[in-house]
Formats: sequence, C-alpha cells, structure tokens
Amino acid sequence: MSITTRLHTILTSHGAIAVEESGKDSGIPLLLIHGNSFSHDVFRYQLQGSLAENYRLIAFDLPGQGKSENAPEPMRTYTLPGFADAVIELLEKMGITETVILGWSLGGHIAIEMLSRFSGIQGLMITGTPPVGRNSMSQGFSGSPHTGMAGKEIITEAEIAAFVTAIFGRSAEPFLLDIVRRADGRFRKRLFEAAREGAGADQRRTVENSMVPLAVVNGAADSIINLNYFDTVDYANLWEDQCYQLPGLGHAPFWEGPDQFNPLLERFLQYTGAGR
Repeated sequence: MSITTRLHTILTSHGAIAVEESGKDSGIPLLLIHGNSFSHDVFRYQLQGSLAENYRLIAFDLPGQGKSENAPEPMRTYTLPGFADAVIELLEKMGITETVILGWSLGGHIAIEMLSRFSGIQGLMITGTPPVGRNSMSQGFSGSPHTGMAGKEIITEAEIAAFVTAIFGRSAEPFLLDIVRRADGRFRKRLFEAAREGAGADQRRTVENSMVPLAVVNGAADSIINLNYFDTVDYANLWEDQCYQLPGLGHAPFWEGPDQFNPLLERFLQYTGAGR
C-alpha cells in the first residue's frame, strides 16, 4: 500500500512545529502524540497504513524533539501544561476544533492534560500512560521514572541504547537512536522538575471525572508501566468497560504489533465518529 503523506511546518509561540498528515483532507482527525524524546515517526504504521484510507491523520513533533524547533522559552514549554498549550495552539493554527487523540506514554499524559483545556476532544486512546494522581507517579510505573534516563538532561550513548531497547525491544531500528540523540535534554530535566513541583492536573482525578470516551490499550509485556495499576482507576467513561492488554507487545504496541493494535484503534475511531 502506498500512502502519500504531507509534510509542513507551523509557527507557534512554542517554536516551529513539524507536522505530517496523511489520509483524508477533511473530517474530524486523529491526532497522534508521541512519547518522551521520540518523534512522530514512531507512528509510521498508522500514518502509512490502512487507517489513512478512511480517516484524516495528523502527527507532529513536540517542541524540542524530532524536526520541531527547541522551545524558545524552555521553562514555559517543557512541562505537561506547556506541552498541552503548544498542542492546542497547533490545533488552533490548523483550524481544527474537534479531534480524537492517540497519546503514547508522555503523549498520553499531555492529552489528559488537554482534557480540561480543549473542549473539542471527541475521544482519547492512551497507551503506555498510567493516569497517576499528583505526587503518585511511582504507583503507575515499574521503578521510579525520576531516576531513569527519561528525566536526565545529559545522556550517554549507552543510556540511549538501553532506553530504546527497553521501549522497542527487538523491533527497534537505528533511526530511533538518532531521534533520541536529537532531543533537547533540557525538556527531560524540566518536565520532571515541574512534575515534582506539582505542575499540571491530577491525571487520575481527571479521567475519573471526564466524560470524554477513554480507551486504554497497553502491551501485555510492557515492563515500564505497572499494568495492574490501570484496573484500580474508577474511569468515568471507559471505552467498552475494559483496559485492553495486547499479548506479546511491550511499551510501543502500535509499533511492535500494528496488526493487533490498529483494528482496536479503528473500532475506537468508528465509535467516536472520527472522520465525519
């Protein structure tokens, strides 16, 4: 299958943001938000897959990552509220008032932050994103993410390799190492500093009160998150009344097993009315 994608850059107050679109030119789009230190390229199997036949897909690089510029004001942008504001500004610049979101890891946390800030979210699917309460991050993860590479400004080649392997396993490709090398390390340091300061919403409380349809889809072999935590959350509007775990897949199930992941995603898009 050959899918044509459209690349462009949009200027925002958080810096120039690189955007890639595929699929339809109109309708309620699916917005894909990537994880810590990566880029929109991790969504290759969605942007260039069969989803693009029926839906408008939009992926982008967060400020300080991928082909987007580093934030001109790191203290402002490199927090969950700052990233959420950057995404909302991007949507406004693109004239998008309604969207469905797929948020992976950090991208899911950004999307949860957006729930109280952007009324046009018609549905949210999170993967690798424990919706933890304020000052309770350790409950949702295996080990403390504060002590790992995800929060360090300066990282070594060995740490980059270990980070990519932990997330992508045998499905890792060399370009993923390059993407992590490119990321502005100031964002990692500031992101975790801000979290310790209490910046942003209480994400557990948010999903326990938001009536936006929420799909929770994780890899059953994800060693980075605490899979048992997800079933302790009293979601206000959990899609199909269950948290999905896809067998044999890790922290990036949409990449490792698109044949398992994409049908669930498409069913969710149909449920939310995306593409209208």
